[in-house]
Amino acid sequence: MHEDGNGDGRGSASAMPSTGVDREFLSLERELTVLLRRARANQGEMAREVHPDLESAAYGLLVRLEECGRRRATELAAYIGVGKATMSRQLRALEELGLIAREPDPADGRAWLVDLTEEGRTRVSRVREARRARYVSQLAHWDRGEVAELARLLHELNRGMAK
Repeated sequence: MHEDGNGDGRGSASAMPSTGVDREFLSLERELTVLLRRARANQGEMAREVHPDLESAAYGLLVRLEECGRRRATELAAYIGVGKATMSRQLRALEELGLIAREPDPADGRAWLVDLTEEGRTRVSRVREARRARYVSQLAHWDRGEVAELARLLHELNRGMAK
């Protein structure tokens, strides 16, 4: 029996997390905080590996373009969760670094389509491959099934958080 007294470890709906009945969720919050802090630090490192002048926040934008190909600037802004002005500033900086190119959207002359340049694609691919190699090395002692299960659970978490 768990310390909440009901045997299932969930506690009552009115229980406060600080009482210990929501240990699982406190533990989840703690571990996600550590993971997110490390992810932010890693994102900064990966951004600098792509280009020394690349802002950390722009790295995710480059990865999105690598994964999905050419996209409208407004679609990228919505995905990243920033406004038009912020997206415009980030795209201008990426264009100046030679990592992306913009062209008018033939379907809507007011919109822009954004894509990686060959240089951008090469740099992003190289950094992502190095990151995957680090994961393989760091998790070499894990069973491949555990890695797959972690990926599945993180996918479910991300899907649930997007709702």
